[in-house]
Amino acid sequence: MKLQLALDLVNIPEAKEVVKEVQDYIDIVEIGTPVVINEGLRAVKEIKAAFPSLEVLADLKIMDAGAYEVMKASEAGADIITVLGATDDSTIRGAVEEARKHGKQILVDMINVKNLEQRAREVDALGVDYVCVHTGYDLQAEGENSFEQLRVIKEVVKQAKTAIAGGIKLATLPEVIEASPDLVIVGGGITGQQDKRAAASEMKQLIAQR
Repeated sequence: MKLQLALDLVNIPEAKEVVKEVQDYIDIVEIGTPVVINEGLRAVKEIKAAFPSLEVLADLKIMDAGAYEVMKASEAGADIITVLGATDDSTIRGAVEEARKHGKQILVDMINVKNLEQRAREVDALGVDYVCVHTGYDLQAEGENSFEQLRVIKEVVKQAKTAIAGGIKLATLPEVIEASPDLVIVGGGITGQQDKRAAASEMKQLIAQR
């Protein structure tokens, strides 16, 4: 089980500072969609150059032109690129084919997918690397989480690895670990803490006990 740090509300210098603080306890650094919007793929390039031992995920949330966008993210040094589960199979297929050419991985984000069980089966059959349940920021504010969704995809996803994102904190991490995802994605549960290093360390310890 890997731990991914999601960086959403930072610029490149701030991102480097945060990663430097917690790099010993995380496996993957996510350059979140807001960072890509503000800084472009340069953020991916700089973080990968600064922390070559960590995997870098570019959260592009691809909805169209899968092959092209994966190519550009790969050139920037991304190890994992995200595609939305709500898009067409052809977009996901194109993204997967392009990722294979570069030795990269595709994570499909199932945010706002209506028939989760059926779509998870379909996406799994397309040869993606990760299927991720994700409660978005706006729904988190209404008290929703992805724990039950994770159980649903764990039942049907047979080839890909499973991941979970959205509002995970130290207090809720044991419940997440219980469902055995392959990847746990944490944003504010680390970045919003006074002592980020301590928060990341505690989370990594809990995961390691699994």
